[in-house]
Amino acid sequence: MYLSKIYINNFRNFKNKEIEFNDGVNVIIGHNNAGKTNLVKALSLVVDNDRPKRLNIDDFNKNVTLDELKKNPPKISISVTITKGEEETSDDLVTISNWLTKLDNSYEALLTYEFFLPEKQREKYIKALSSITDKTPIGINKAWKLIKHEFIRFYGYKIWGGEILNQATADSESLQKFDFQFLDAIRDVERDMLTGRNTLLREVFDFFIDYEIKIDERKTREVKHAEIKAKKELFSEQADVLIKNLGDRIENGKQEILSYANKTGASFYNATPTFEGSISENEMYSVLKLIVEYKSGIKIPATHNGLGYNNLIFMSLLLAKMQVNADVDYLDSNAKVFTTLAIEEPEAHLHPAMQYKFLKFLNENKKEKKVRQIFVTTHSTHITSAVSLDEIICLHNENGETSIGYPNKVFPVDKNKKYVQRFLDATKSDMLFAPKIIFVEGLAEQLLMSLFAKYYNIQSEKEFNLKQETEPTDEIYSSKTIEDNHIAIINVNGRYFEHFLYLFDKNQPNTIHKKIACLTDKDPTSKLKTESKYRKCYPFEYLQDLTLNDYKDNSTDNITKYQTHPNIRFFSQDPNQGKTFEYDLVLFNPSLKLLITESMSNTTQIESLMNLYKDNTKGVSDFLEILTYGSDTNPNKQNIAIRDGINSSNWTNDDDKKKAIIASRYLISIGKGENALELAYILEDNLNKFGTAEYIEFTVPTYIKETINWICQ
Repeated sequence: MYLSKIYINNFRNFKNKEIEFNDGVNVIIGHNNAGKTNLVKALSLVVDNDRPKRLNIDDFNKNVTLDELKKNPPKISISVTITKGEEETSDDLVTISNWLTKLDNSYEALLTYEFFLPEKQREKYIKALSSITDKTPIGINKAWKLIKHEFIRFYGYKIWGGEILNQATADSESLQKFDFQFLDAIRDVERDMLTGRNTLLREVFDFFIDYEIKIDERKTREVKHAEIKAKKELFSEQADVLIKNLGDRIENGKQEILSYANKTGASFYNATPTFEGSISENEMYSVLKLIVEYKSGIKIPATHNGLGYNNLIFMSLLLAKMQVNADVDYLDSNAKVFTTLAIEEPEAHLHPAMQYKFLKFLNENKKEKKVRQIFVTTHSTHITSAVSLDEIICLHNENGETSIGYPNKVFPVDKNKKYVQRFLDATKSDMLFAPKIIFVEGLAEQLLMSLFAKYYNIQSEKEFNLKQETEPTDEIYSSKTIEDNHIAIINVNGRYFEHFLYLFDKNQPNTIHKKIACLTDKDPTSKLKTESKYRKCYPFEYLQDLTLNDYKDNSTDNITKYQTHPNIRFFSQDPNQGKTFEYDLVLFNPSLKLLITESMSNTTQIESLMNLYKDNTKGVSDFLEILTYGSDTNPNKQNIAIRDGINSSNWTNDDDKKKAIIASRYLISIGKGENALELAYILEDNLNKFGTAEYIEFTVPTYIKETINWICQ
């Protein structure tokens, strides 16, 4: 059996949510405050017998109206469905038999935790709340304070078994068969494991002592019992010798110590104090300490270990304890039937390689049936990149509303799923954590987008402040930087957006509801109607002769398709003058020599074109004269294409033609990867000079500003 789903009502950030689990490993991810910890705590309220069950006022979901509070006392309800799994034991069905809600080839049982105000307090509650009439947040807060001070002390809890309408209390004996071990993110593992005085280690020692006998399958239970009993008796005899030796050594001193008893009157009626003792194996555990021994023979206390190593050691001891708890031969009817391990943020203090090894270790324990089900909450991209999409559950919280995504359920065909699975390496799995994402086609956009947002932020804040001087309002400026808005920039290395959009399409079930912007190049193309193959063309060649040619571009269809989508948008260059990311940089900054990098070719020619643009007296022909066209035997086909395209274009604005000439020459002069790296250094260095005379203005292309505006809203 396994915990197949949980339904959470009115608990913390979960207003009314159902979450499905896997029979095995469940990796729960999400941005900060998405509800990962709350989900595991909700689970523990139902199946963890060692956790306190009483809650307080802050455990209620506060997203309610005053009318709702006045109508009924708030109640927390958490239901866990238990389903037949792939690995079944003979005790599974017996354990949950009283809680069954469905019994066929795949049985189901239900456990429900409720935290509620008793019915006898209801009338008093309704009367008290009726005095509050203010429906604003102030009034609602007043109502919660009233509940806290006057009614929370009356609240109680129950765990029901089976259909909740039957109000049948789950029997404690069956509940005790569940072993739910929860390691939260803030834990003192050294306190919990370093000496045998600790309960955890004592229980583990007590089980694993004489383990070679206990696991010997050639011996009967009676033989094992006899051999272990003999070892205990031998240990007791040897311990008695030590105790006697100790007694002999303090015999004379004892007489002196006890002489004070006679003088104080502690000895009376011929009763004389003395010292005597015995020691058992269990008591001897307390002298054992956890140490680390190196191959060199050096031994150091585990307290000298890093926190990461001690966390791993502690988790291994905890799994050993779970093995103890589930052993029927050792505990008989007290043995646990269902063992579950929940770990919060295991990456704390673990470097990436250890995170991967840890996850492998958990999977091996599941396969070896030392633990039945595992829950892991994490922020680690290394952990998510090491697990399959089938094991990931994504939580996303936006404006107080929590949504649940199941990456394994969203792909229409297996091909899409396999593509994304291969793609999710340690860096790109950021997309599963960030609350907002910008997908880009290449390295240049990935490297430069954050810088462009900072440039645009400077411009936007300046415009906002100028507006405030003329039209003052209480409005506060909202940052448009990538970092402040927690946006991940994901390079998909081409036009492969479709594979990833299946994960986030809010119109479809099981998806992850977060804002997605796709930045794609327009890349206009054309072909003769008599031909079959399209070729790249410049914007000034695009849509020039609809009689002879067919035209198409990369971005229009997607922009149209997603223009009213609830959480996905496509952005691209101007439909008439745009071409690529690099082309637009110069189109909007035609005289900015800052964009000329060392790795480019034809830098002198581009610099001359930029200088010429500053001279308003120069015409389009002057720009074309700067281009070199080669000879009849060795023509410069690229420049010839620019010249012929400009001369035959029906564009009427000469300024548009001038900028297009510079942008076209720039585009064919760059090597994308190296140029992007150089541009990133140059633009960041310039940004650091903001506020000084050395700072040079840079204009962010319109479609990038539109992207940043939308994603930051």
